[in-house]
Formats: sequence, C-alpha cells, structure tokens
Amino acid sequence: MTWLVTGGAGYIGAHVVRALQDSGLGTVVLDDLSSGDTGFVPRDVPLVHGSVLDGGLVERVLDDHAVRGVIHVAGFKYAGVSVQRPLHTYEQNVTGMAVLLAAMQDRGVDRVVFSSSAAVYGTPETDIVTEDTPKRPQSPYGESKLIGEWLLRDQEIAVGLRHTSLRYFNVVGSGDPAVYDKSPHNLFPLVFDALVGGRIPKINGDDYPTPDGTNVRDYVHVADLAVSHVAAARRLDAGEPIEPAYNLGSGEGVSVREIMTTIGEVTGTAFEPEIAPRRPGDPARVVASGDLAARDLDWRMRHSLRDMVESAWAARLAAESRHADDASQP
Repeated sequence: MTWLVTGGAGYIGAHVVRALQDSGLGTVVLDDLSSGDTGFVPRDVPLVHGSVLDGGLVERVLDDHAVRGVIHVAGFKYAGVSVQRPLHTYEQNVTGMAVLLAAMQDRGVDRVVFSSSAAVYGTPETDIVTEDTPKRPQSPYGESKLIGEWLLRDQEIAVGLRHTSLRYFNVVGSGDPAVYDKSPHNLFPLVFDALVGGRIPKINGDDYPTPDGTNVRDYVHVADLAVSHVAAARRLDAGEPIEPAYNLGSGEGVSVREIMTTIGEVTGTAFEPEIAPRRPGDPARVVASGDLAARDLDWRMRHSLRDMVESAWAARLAAESRHADDASQP
C-alpha cells in the first residue's frame, strides 16, 4: 500500500516524499518535470514522468503501485504569472484536479491531502488569518486553488471522498541539501541570486505601519510543512476526524528587513538593501494562525528564521557545487 505524491519531484513535493519515507510509508511520485527535478527524488522512490492531466496514466499508477491515497502537490504555483496565463493556470490546477479525482474514483482510492494555498484569502482585512477568514482570491492561481477545494468538497458529498486541504503562505528552507527552492519568483532565491550575481537585493517599500516599516509575512520551513502533510495522510488512513482545511502558519510572521539582515549574516555578505517603491496591493502584514493544525496535524514551528536561512543557503551552495562538477565533466 502506497501514497502517490503528485509533483513529488518539486521543492515541496520532494520534502513530502522524504517525510513519508521517514514515517515508514511507501510512496510513488508522478511529475511532469515542468518545474521539478529528477535529482530531488530519492533513488529508491519510483518516479513516473507524466501529468495529472493524463487520466489513463494516473489510473495505471494507482493500479501498478497499489495506491491507497494521494498527496496532491502538483500544480502551477506562480500567482503573479497566473494573471498573464489564466487558461494555463486553470488547466493545470482545476482540470488537473478533476482528472485526478475521476481516476481516483474509478480505482476506488478515497483519500487525498491537497496542497492548497493561503492565496485563497486574497488580501485579508485582518492581521491574523484563520480558516474562517473570508475567501477572496485575487489571482487565477488563488481562484484555482479555491476551486480545487470545492471539487474535493463535492466529491465528498457524491462518493464519500475523505480529504483535507493545507493552506500556507511562504515556504522556505531545506530539509535536505539535495533539494532547494529554485523558483524565480520567491524571496529567498531572488536574494541569493542577487548576492551571487553581485547585485543589491531590493525591498519593495519601507514605509508600512510595521515595526521596521517593511512587510511582515508568514514564513514556514518546508520540512515542518512536510511533516504535517504526512500527519494528515495518517489521520485519513486511521479514519480519524479531520477538518476540510488547515492553515499552516506561524502566528507571528517576519519582516522582509529581518530576512535580509539574517541572510547577510548567514552568507557573510554585508549589504544594505535598496528600497524600491511599494508594489500595488501589498498589505502591510499577513500572518496565519496554525492553532487548528497544531491540534490535529503535529504542526509547529520547529525551525527559527536563522535555521530557515542557513538550510536554504546550504542547499543553494550544494546545488552550485553539483552544477560545477557536472560542467567540469568531459
């Protein structure tokens, strides 16, 4: 009996795979490698190259590996880009979910953990986001994640699907030097890229009503996130009560300037960030409560901000070393 991790060759998915292994649960990965990396998947984990849009392939994977549940991480995850590519976003995230659920129904697989997003809330009107905060997504990405949650709800009503959705904001750090965040849109990689390239990182606005004037956001370590995905899978396996959705949040948040300062200390590269104009629509502070997940899903902040930066930087350096070694090969 095995859990399928869609998108398991990606940054978050690969950490979920490792957490499943650490828990003694079997796993198989399905990934189209559009943003994933084969090197992120442990060698002893089966990797099937393909898309959740291919229903026949999904059915074969479910059959061939005796899959009993799915952790659905695959998707198009770039909120800003989704505004320019709405149809692609909906195809990957909404149609992909529908095809996956149809294959699961056909093969009698009745449990799923969905990697949703705090983007379903849009720009909240409250400083602390709870699961009951109104859902007002402001991008096709956020909308597609909310629709994914609706599809799960409707399948629960129709066929008894057991499910939960995990919502989170900014995922950082690394739980394994072999896996790093290579997104061109996330803060840590952007700052690392700037420093490695000899450029000064930028802060978008320093006049917000926060202690140091910069945005406060909710940053969580990817390994902590992975543990709660596995805890959710185990809860579904055990038939225990589970909420339809959980926030995985710190309850406190960290400012962008604090992150910049810590990155400078960890990398040994002293710098004063360049202050750029505010980005339209950026709220001063957005932080989620993780109380419900702490109750049910073994959720807690096991890593400090420094831990997050140190692990992310170590993984980035390890990746550059591997790439250098590859380039030196004849």
